[in-house]
Amino acid sequence: MKAVNLIPTEQRRVQASGKENGSSYILIALLVTLLAMVGAYVFTSNNAKDRENQAAAAKAEAKQLEAEVKAQGAFTNFSDIKTTRLASVMGVATTRFDWERLMRELALVMPEGSWLQSTDASLTGAVDGQATTTASGTPIAPSPKANLTGCTPDQSDVARMMVRMRQIHRVTDVQLNKSSTELGDNTEVSAGSCGSHYQFDITLSFDQMPPATEVPRGASSVPAALGGGS
Repeated sequence: MKAVNLIPTEQRRVQASGKENGSSYILIALLVTLLAMVGAYVFTSNNAKDRENQAAAAKAEAKQLEAEVKAQGAFTNFSDIKTTRLASVMGVATTRFDWERLMRELALVMPEGSWLQSTDASLTGAVDGQATTTASGTPIAPSPKANLTGCTPDQSDVARMMVRMRQIHRVTDVQLNKSSTELGDNTEVSAGSCGSHYQFDITLSFDQMPPATEVPRGASSVPAALGGGS
């Protein structure tokens, strides 16, 4: 005979039947999710702290470098001053003209009994008796020039002197501006007056740039072609 349970259904004890195990899986999933969130939070927090530490280290290094730059500021300024002065000296050296050599060579090429009354020299060509433009108004390229005024006994001496002057170092042109005598034979000759001598006015033009190789300074003679030396 089959047993019959007379207890009402709502009052019966609940017995595990295995049909409601899904709720435990949900709980486990929730726990795993919470664990993952906690891990992500910890990782993010540690990463943020590392970034903050790196930023602080970078700031400290920047302050140290800034202090070093300020400490070296004086040396940097000195280096700039040195560079500027060196460039200035090099500029002067590349544009200098050996006027002392010119005067030594003039003393050797001028005929006997001749002398200079005045000289006017310029690196830019701005000398007395010389125009700065051509007849058409075109500017003349600046180059070193020297204007020489003096006295010589004879007219032929002027021509001979001009030929010799063409051989002077760096001379490119010799221009005669004047050669005349206006006074009588009885006029006294002095340093300031040519008297019966001929007064000459000559302009020498030179190369704009010095040659790559200069003759050593201090030479005591010039080639025989200049009328001096040997």
